[in-house]
Amino acid sequence: MPGRQPATLGVSVTFFAIATVFVALRFISRVFVVRRVALHDYLMLLAWVLDFGFSLSLFFAIHNGLGLHAIDVPAENEAALNKANYAFTVLYSPALMAVKTSILVFYMTLTRNQKVFRYANYITLGVVNAAGLALTLVNVFQCQPVSAAWRANLPADARCTDIVTLYLSSSPVNIITDLAILFLPMPILTQMRLPKKQKIILVITFSFGFFVAVVDVIRIAFLQQAATSRQVALKSLHIQNAGTADFSWYASLSFMWSVVEVNVSVICGCVPSLKPLVARVLPKLIKGTNDVSDPTPHRYATGEAPVALPPQVTIPDSDSNQSPADSESKPSPARHGSVSTRRRSSNAPITMLDFLGHPPTGPQDTESNTQTNQTNSSYPHITFFDFVNMKSPESMLKLNNRESIAPIAITTLLFFLWGFAYGFLDILNTQFATVVELDTWHSLGLHGAYFGGYVVGPLLIGRPVLKTWGFKSTFITGLCIYACGSLIFWPSAVLTSTPAFTVSNFVVGLGLAVLETAANPFIALCGPLENSEIRLNISQGVQAIGSVLSPLLAQRVLFKNVQDVASLVNVQWTYLGIALFDVLLAVAFYYLPIPEASDEDLEELANRRRDVNRAKVVGIPVVWLTLGLGVWSQFFYVAGQEVLATSLERFVIAAKPDSSLSPFDFLTIGQSLFAIGRFLAAFAQWFLKPRWILMVAYIGMIVFSVLCMNTTGSTAVVMVMMVYLFESGVYSIVFALSLRGTARHTKTASALLAMGTSGGVFFPFAEYAAYNARGVSYSFCVLVAVFATGAIFPIYLNLVPAVKKQVDPVPNEYLRRHRRRSRAPVGAIRREKENQSRGGVLSRRRSLVSNPDDLPDLPFPGDTNRLPSSRRLHSKSSSTSTSQDNFQSSNDSSTHRNTPISE
Repeated sequence: MPGRQPATLGVSVTFFAIATVFVALRFISRVFVVRRVALHDYLMLLAWVLDFGFSLSLFFAIHNGLGLHAIDVPAENEAALNKANYAFTVLYSPALMAVKTSILVFYMTLTRNQKVFRYANYITLGVVNAAGLALTLVNVFQCQPVSAAWRANLPADARCTDIVTLYLSSSPVNIITDLAILFLPMPILTQMRLPKKQKIILVITFSFGFFVAVVDVIRIAFLQQAATSRQVALKSLHIQNAGTADFSWYASLSFMWSVVEVNVSVICGCVPSLKPLVARVLPKLIKGTNDVSDPTPHRYATGEAPVALPPQVTIPDSDSNQSPADSESKPSPARHGSVSTRRRSSNAPITMLDFLGHPPTGPQDTESNTQTNQTNSSYPHITFFDFVNMKSPESMLKLNNRESIAPIAITTLLFFLWGFAYGFLDILNTQFATVVELDTWHSLGLHGAYFGGYVVGPLLIGRPVLKTWGFKSTFITGLCIYACGSLIFWPSAVLTSTPAFTVSNFVVGLGLAVLETAANPFIALCGPLENSEIRLNISQGVQAIGSVLSPLLAQRVLFKNVQDVASLVNVQWTYLGIALFDVLLAVAFYYLPIPEASDEDLEELANRRRDVNRAKVVGIPVVWLTLGLGVWSQFFYVAGQEVLATSLERFVIAAKPDSSLSPFDFLTIGQSLFAIGRFLAAFAQWFLKPRWILMVAYIGMIVFSVLCMNTTGSTAVVMVMMVYLFESGVYSIVFALSLRGTARHTKTASALLAMGTSGGVFFPFAEYAAYNARGVSYSFCVLVAVFATGAIFPIYLNLVPAVKKQVDPVPNEYLRRHRRRSRAPVGAIRREKENQSRGGVLSRRRSLVSNPDDLPDLPFPGDTNRLPSSRRLHSKSSSTSTSQDNFQSSNDSSTHRNTPISE
């Protein structure tokens, strides 16, 4: 065979044969070992039937010329080749859909008692089948009329969609579902309380889906090569306009890898079902003798109480030496629940939980069988939840400054991530607009699509997930959506489609909006509330560093040579890396002990300043008025921030056209000042109250924006850089101040404040319209207007006494785990905490790093007999009894106190 035909045929036949063997072994295992055939087995059989037709169509296409250049294909074979190609493209999506549906239906047995994972399974199943059906219909009707798809000569009025383009466009769905199927069972499997060897085998067994994702990426690489090669050959701007030129040559290797992908999916889908067969043939490979015979419950290094393992299921063959009478004579404990309620006979089927929890041993392993049956009677019944470690971390509201460092550092990584994403998108939007020759209005539309995600993400996705499942789940959800948005860039680059690229920007913004809904309040609440603004400014400063580094990396390295469609498509590998990093980070967050904050704890903390938070201003509770004006200020502040970002290039060119620095250099300087300003704002709050800093920041933004309108040359450039500096700390301070006192509604308040970021959607269009009307200097009147409108909030904070009392931090405001009992007389009214400082953290009576639990108790009248050792809450055990005795003698002589101090 000439050309690419030998390689294409040989690889395809090999993988189909291996897949056929695995399907046969699966049914041997299910019929003769497990003795039960379930729905997922029938679905896998359907997948193999479709795979057979899919592979056969490729073999027929190779026979008729696939793998040859078009000029080498005999004219009499063209119709047969086109029919084989059409059948191949139509069967691809149904075959892959059947395989993934079989795997997901199998997963249903794992998530029977896990509501969250079951919902995730249903969502993935819905995406797989909806996308599979849609792609199948698109492939069926790829030509109008349909018959044009297999005709040798296209009619003059026929229109066909390039199949390579369709495959590339569907690639994000395949990778997303591959990764979902790979990681869905891992939380359950890795937390099951099984012997280490069994757990490792289970995890490896279910990790074979990794190879499907690898093959999918390889297939996409060949599809991309086929598409761009034709595009370069035809010198066409749009890849989808390449038509059918030399299709039989360019598409052959892509088709081969499509066959490999489907067959590897079948193989990996069959691997978990082979476990009972392997256990029958090679029992010691699955479970060693020591594991079976050891009657001691497995103990864990974490210090948890030992949990007994479930009984081992034995599946005797019909020719087993063990008699039925012997089997019936074995003792059987009374059990109920999700595990089988009786010892199974040789004809009883094994459930999937039995299959996972304890692999069967074959009758040939007689010694192990006997030992297992002897020890099983001592094991009590436990349910599936007993296998899973459901331990929850401590509330973030109970952490002091030292304890909050680790979770804050982990979460700050997310801030860097979305800063990095924002910088990448900004440069990529510019490159995309250059390649496809977009005007400024359309470029602003791409920019607005990103912030459009903030319009819907926080309230529709972020708040429900945050309220229902907490911060960790919201982080994971946001990362997964962000990964999907990164992958959607692929079809937009291939198709050079502005709508597709707009959707990609929107989905990325949606994911980051969900992340921001949880990340900002997490930083603000994790630790004493007096330092909320400091913590949030530091984390936002790290985010700003990401915004500085990513444009440098993109402009100088990754997107340096992006000048045409082919080079734009090559950028997709960067986004694949980002997507995979997001998924791995989401997996890491699942296993990290991220602290949470319940609505009850938030309510309890807010109630300590109940009178302050319930005060009213103009008949409105001060907390809700502060929140409303905070969202207002956030909206207009972000609007100004994005007006400045989108107009900076035009401004510096007009102000200093002969500068040796490029507009990108000025943008880098401005973003660097922005990052530095956030750290300076955090430092300033050691000395000044947050509302004072916010007022100064708004005044600086307004003043320097006005100066930008009235200066030229280097002076104007310096003025615009000063705007960057003064606007840096505003977002964090507004966010933290607006959350104060919102109690059980804190998570809803966070969603509203995150939605305020959507101000970046609209006002860049207004600035550009003003620029077209009156020039760049005049266009900065929009910047002055939005900053002046947002300044209503700091004016309100600094002029209304009730508001000042509500937002000013008080020392050590957090839920202490060891609280002193009250020394006040019975019936006395407790005074609420007052702000004991005139400025920042350093002016308060206790410093930032103080731990109030370790401070000595101040002596009260009548406490003169107390020893110093009794004045600490956390005294050593050797002095405990002495302290109590001394305090008791003091208590006898002091009648106004009747409650002893707890040790």
